[in-house]
This record gives sequence, structure tokens and C-alpha cells, in this order.
Amino acid sequence: MNELATTYSPNEIEGKWYKYWEESKFFAATLDDSKPNYSIVIPPPNVTGILHMGHILNNSIQDVLVRYKRMSGYNTLWMPGTDHAGIATQNKVERKLADEGLTKEDLGRDEFIKQVWEWKEQYGSVITTQLRKIGASLDWDRERFTMDEGLSDSVKDIFIKLFNDGLIYQGEYMVNWCPRCGTALADDEVEHEEKAGSLWNIKYPVKDSDEFLIIATTRPETMLADVAIAVNPNDERYSHLVGKNVILPLVGREIPVIADEYVDMEFGTGALKITPAHDPNDFALGQKFNLPIINMMTPDGKVVNDYPAYAGMDRFDARKKMVSDLEEQGFLVKVESHSHNVGGCYRCNTVVEPRVSKQWFVKMEPLAKKALEVVRNGKVKLMPKRWEKVYYNWLENIRDWCISRQIWWGHRIPAWYGPDMHIFVAKTEEEAYAQAKVHYGKDVELTQETDVLDTWFSSALWPFSTLGWPEKTVELSKFYPTSTLVTGADILFFWVARMVMFGMYTMDDIPFENVYLHGIVRDDVGRKMSKSLGNSPDPLNLISEYGADAIRFTMIYNTSQGQDVHFSEKLIEMGRNFANKIWNVSRFVLMNLEDFDAKSFDKSNVQLELVDEWIFSKLNRTAKDVADKLEKFQLDEAAKSIYEFLRGDFCDWYVELAKVRLYNKEESGIKSRQTAQYVLWTVLESGLKLLHPFMPFITEEIWQKIKIDGETIMLSNYPVCDDNLVNDDKEKAFEYIQGLISSLRNIRAERGISPAKEAKVVIRTSNPVELETLKNNELFITKLAKIEELTIGSDLSTPEQSGFRVNGNSEVFMILTGLLDVETEVKKINEQLEKVKKDLDKVNAKLSDERFTSKAPAHILDREKRIQQEFQDKYDKLMENLKNFQ
Repeated sequence: MNELATTYSPNEIEGKWYKYWEESKFFAATLDDSKPNYSIVIPPPNVTGILHMGHILNNSIQDVLVRYKRMSGYNTLWMPGTDHAGIATQNKVERKLADEGLTKEDLGRDEFIKQVWEWKEQYGSVITTQLRKIGASLDWDRERFTMDEGLSDSVKDIFIKLFNDGLIYQGEYMVNWCPRCGTALADDEVEHEEKAGSLWNIKYPVKDSDEFLIIATTRPETMLADVAIAVNPNDERYSHLVGKNVILPLVGREIPVIADEYVDMEFGTGALKITPAHDPNDFALGQKFNLPIINMMTPDGKVVNDYPAYAGMDRFDARKKMVSDLEEQGFLVKVESHSHNVGGCYRCNTVVEPRVSKQWFVKMEPLAKKALEVVRNGKVKLMPKRWEKVYYNWLENIRDWCISRQIWWGHRIPAWYGPDMHIFVAKTEEEAYAQAKVHYGKDVELTQETDVLDTWFSSALWPFSTLGWPEKTVELSKFYPTSTLVTGADILFFWVARMVMFGMYTMDDIPFENVYLHGIVRDDVGRKMSKSLGNSPDPLNLISEYGADAIRFTMIYNTSQGQDVHFSEKLIEMGRNFANKIWNVSRFVLMNLEDFDAKSFDKSNVQLELVDEWIFSKLNRTAKDVADKLEKFQLDEAAKSIYEFLRGDFCDWYVELAKVRLYNKEESGIKSRQTAQYVLWTVLESGLKLLHPFMPFITEEIWQKIKIDGETIMLSNYPVCDDNLVNDDKEKAFEYIQGLISSLRNIRAERGISPAKEAKVVIRTSNPVELETLKNNELFITKLAKIEELTIGSDLSTPEQSGFRVNGNSEVFMILTGLLDVETEVKKINEQLEKVKKDLDKVNAKLSDERFTSKAPAHILDREKRIQQEFQDKYDKLMENLKNFQ
């Protein structure tokens, strides 16, 4: 056996072992036909990303599952990769150019794309390098990127298939528009936040009359594009005005008054300005009444040149100027405070504008039907189950998905326009020209679509595109559907639902069986972590200080399924202390195995004692519990089970008791000593394997010192419960010993007696099992409880001046003569007597009250009588103890 260093230093071992694992190809997927298959695709982090606490949690969960399955005899594949993150990455490179005084337009599309690829090559591996730091056992040889050649092909293939099936179309539609990013956003890329605002009440003069219609709006700047005023046909206040025209203030344009039941008579004044170009509800109403669409805003959020007084002004500056002009011209009636939901871009937080533009859409309703069905019938399981309701609600009310983005970095939409704007969708330009020749009967010039696809479009193909689709690869046949998806609940719609839809559409099968949705990592007061709040620690700094194992274990241990994690650095101390405990106990074990050869040890020499049978029973019970919890995705409970076994049962009890045998070098104790060595080695080795998926680095380092054979712990067999070694009677018997030792330690602690002082102890019991257990384990009890003289029997008299406890059916006395102050002890007993007497008087009074005893059910009376007897027994024993001091 090799020795461990005196102190555990994670920085010295973690990098070493990861390099060894990766270079040895231990993470590589196996394709053994005799093994079951298990696969996870990583939620691809943005190529712009750096490691944050959410990544630590997400990837630690995945790594635990993959390492557990790998050790349990599965062909495992954990697929790595990164996402091109269209808008986010383009923003990064645009900012870099801005620092050089350039814009993307200065470079042109091709040169700009070249610069983005260069940026990706330089910085795109930061996040994957950092994932290695936390021990993620990904099959790096299979790493994919959402814009690599294979994935680009699969994106084109599925776009063409959807288009040909009539599920992709192009149309003028109201979309969410980010003026900062200059692109459309899908509904779920808009983050809504309740904000304090205002409600401006504005007078619209009725043409050829002295009347005014007053409307209330939260966005007065859009009135430049008003095309009508709508009222409810049942609103008697305005029925006489329906069909008439009003004059649009500041502009002078005449617009009609229309009637529709959509208008809420109770909101504001009951009259609505209708601006189809700048509000989704107004857009729908505009289509219904065939109203014109007038756009008053440029793509970057400025007023168009059609309105000279405000032309070129930012939308919010224009709002201030227009409100001032309305007030000056007598059109502003009043301003009220009003809270309302404001949508922001999920990438840059800029307030989103509803905007009518020509975009590409996927028809979602036909795809959603199968995606609903596979969750309802349990083929895809969402965990926690409560997310199913949210999933159903979104898919049942789904809108078509706007998939086009007006940026340059991304998958360019494979569509070309003919001279008459006829669309040709094809995989290559050559194919498009061939289609055009057939269509027109001659060669014509085509223009390629400039828009790119939403980043989530390529991500939706991730479970099968990464496995080689549309090619029929071995990996696709073995690992699709994938087994588990681990992701944040916040991208249930962005990503999870779309993968289910595309998986069913393309593969006619689910993309994964289980979806583990974890919560958000928050700070210790519940705030979401962010750089702006300064409450988001750098995981690399934490790894440097505490080690990856400590952080991984802490995050898993404290994360209940689906719940948000309230993280503080203080928590990691638990993980670090646990790692140190495992290190120190392993070091002790190794030091005491110098004359023990596990490989050649003759097991016929093993002579198991109660403590050995107990630890084997606890080990196997723990193995069963951990496997059960991992299969149910209760990772925190699995971690707790391992922690309680290794830290409590093994370190605090078994190792302490083993010392008694290890230090016994007498001839008579050789067999017991060798048995203790065998059990220490066996349990430590199995315990390290149990712990490995959670704390891979420290377990590898220690296992390499105690192994018999094998290259790495990560390819060893995960412990499986041997039911023959689980023994309730042995566990109960040893729990009796534990309780006895704890009782004697508590007597010392309560009376302030030094743990180093040896004491005389008397144990009185008539229980034959307890008597036998005491006799067989007398050596352990005397050593661990610091006993100089132990007397055991069934007919022993109560010793004078003694501390007293009841353990099982045994009365335990520690003779205190010479160990403590008698006067202080008598005072303590009297205080206890006074408390017990009060409790006893209460229950006696209750049982003496005929009103209670005549009405109380039998089981209540029995309970009260049991309580009465317990208090009486306690009182009698305390009185007897008091006599011993008098």
C-alpha cells in the first residue's frame, strides 16, 4: 500500500487525474452490443460563455448520472458541444469592432462572418476548458458545434423537409423586435417585467363637432401611426360616434371610429387608439377591419422621416417631446400612474417593440400535438412532475414560431428569390438554380435570403443531429432516444419542448426519456445571481480555493429535485470538511495496512465480529439506497446517504473501534487484527466507489493507493447490494452498543468530566440479547467509553453517587465518586425531578378527570397511560439516583 500526503491538496491532484482520464480515453463511449445503453446530450453552453454556478450545478448532476451508469455496466455517451449563440456572439464581435472604430457594415457580410469564426476559434473553447475543471467526463472526441459542417447540413435538411411539408411559411406578421439587436425575437425570448409607468389621457377632436373622444394610452409616441379609434358597440357613451371620424392630434390625419366587442369598457376611458403596426392586438383588429398599417418607427427605434417634428428622435425622447406638445396644444387631459408589463430582449434587456415585418415561421400546432401526447402518456417524463401542467398549457396555446433573425451570424436560411420573388428552398445554390430553371423554363438570377435562423432552431435538433443524422450511424441506433436530459426549468419552452417536437417529427420517436429540470442557483437571500448585483462568485476561484470535489458535492447535497438552490460560500466548507475527513481516514487506514496484502489475503482467516457484520450490513444497505435514489433522480438524498455512511458509520464508529484491534499485537489478537484490516480495506474501497460519481478526483487519488487491479476507479464496478449481508439483528445489536457509548459520553459531558478520565461503569439488564452483546463487545466499550472497570449483570445493586441513563432495556450507571462535585450533582437531580414531577402531575390530573376519561377514545386513554408510566418510571429512577448521593 502507498501512503497519502499528510494534507489533502485538491489543486495538486485534480488537474493530474483529469489529464490522465482524458488522455486514456476513459470518457469515450463504448459500443458493446452486450451492454445496455445510456446517453445524455449536454445542454450546449454558448460559445461566448464562461463557467458560472448554474453550469456547476447542471454539469455536476449530469456527471454523477453518467459516472454512475458507466460504473454500472452501461455503454455511456455524454455528448459535449457548444452553441453558436447567434445574437450573443454577434454582439461580442460587434463590440470588439466598435473598439476599433468599425461596424459590421464596414467589413461586409463575408468578412464579418470570417471575423466571428476567428473570434470563435480564439475564445470559443473557454467554457469547454472550464468544464474540464469540474471533472465533467464528456466524450470530447465527439464534441460538436451547432454550426459545424454536419450540423449545418442537418439544419438545411430539416428546414427543407418542414417547408416541403407546408410547415414553414413566410408572411407579414407582428413580431417582437429588439431595436438594439436589430432582429425579431420569438415570444419566449422576451422577458416581461412589471414596471411603473404612466397612463396618458389624450383628447381626439371629433370632426365637424365640438366633441372630443378621450383615449388612455401607455405609449403616446405610437399615436403617430394611429389608424382608428375603437369603442365597444354596447357602450352608450360612444354609440353616436361610431362611423364618424376624429382628427389625430399633432398629425391632423382623419381616422374612423369603429366598434368591436374586444374593447373593454371598464379600462381607461373605454376608447382605444388602434395602431396595427405597433401592437399585436391592434394588428389583429386591423386585419379584421382591413385597416391600413402605418409604421412610425425605424428598425433601431427612431421616428421615421414622415413626421418632420420628431424625425430621427429615439422613441423615448420622442415620447417626451410629444407629451410636451400635446400639453401645449391643449390635447393632454391628465397623466395617471400605471404599472404594466414591459417586455425586454433576453439578450440585452432593451425594451422590445412590436413590429410588423416579413418573417419566416414554423407552424407549431401540428408539431405540438405529438409533443403533448408523449408527455401525457409518460413516454417523456418531466421531473418534477409539476412542470407538466406548465408544459401542457404552453403547447395547448402555442403560437407559430418566428424562426428568422435579421443578423449575419447563424445558419443562413436556405432560400433564394426569383425575379418575381418566387421562393426556392434548396440545400445548395446549385440546387436552387436548377429548381428555378424548371420553374421559369430558363436561366434567371436568384437572390439568397439574408436572414439567419433562430439559434434555438439548430438546438432543437441537438439530440439526433449530434449523433450523425441524417446519416444512419451506429451511434444514432444505439443512443437515440437519449436517456436523460438535465437542464434548467427556465428553458422548458425555448429548448425542451422544441426538441420533443422536432424529435417526433424527424425521428418519429422521443428525443429523451427523462427530463430532469433543476432550479436556479440563487444567493443566500434568494436573489438570482448576476454580475450586476455582484453576488455571482467566480467558480474557478472557488475551485482553486476549495477543490472541484467539494463544490460538486456541496451543490448536489443541497439541491432538492426541481428546487432553487440558495448558495453561499459557507456551504462549500461542508464539502471541503467531508473531503478532508475522507482523506484523513484513508490515510489512517493505509498506514495500518502496511503488512496487509489485499490481493493475496486468505479470506478463510476472516473472523467477523459484531462490528464487522454491522458495517457490512450498513455498506450494502447504503449501496441499495444510493442506487434507488439515483434511479429516481433524488441525487441530494443519494449524496446524504453516502455522507452519513462514510462520515458517520465508517469514520466515526467503525474506524474508531478498529483501532482497538489494530493496536493489539498480541498473538491472541492476530486474527481479529487481520479481520479488521480486511474489513477496513473492503469497506473503504467500496465506499470510494460509491462516492466516486459525486467526488471523482479525491476518490481516484485514494483508490489508486489501495486498488488490487484496474486502471481507474471510474471503470470499476459500482457497488451492488448483497442482500445476504444486510442483517437487521446485527444492526440493532450494534445500535445498542452505539447508544451505550453515547450515553456514557453524555454523562461525562453533562457533568463536565474530562473525556480522558477513566471511570467505573455498572450496566444492569435482564435482557439476554443485551447481556450477550455486552460480553462479546466488552473490549470495545471499555476503550471507546474510557472505562477502567466494567461490571455487567442482571441482579446488580444500584451504585451510590452515579450518573444514570437508560439504553434499550439496560440501566447504565457511571460511578461519579472522585469524578465530580456531589453538591452540584444533587442540585441537578432535584431540578430534573421538579420538571418530571410537573409533567407527571399534569398527566395524573388528566387521568383523574372523569370528564376526560369518560369521553376520550380508548387509544387516547392508552396513550396517556403510557405517558404516565414513562414519567413515573423516570421519576422513580431519579429518586433512586438522588438517594445514592445522600
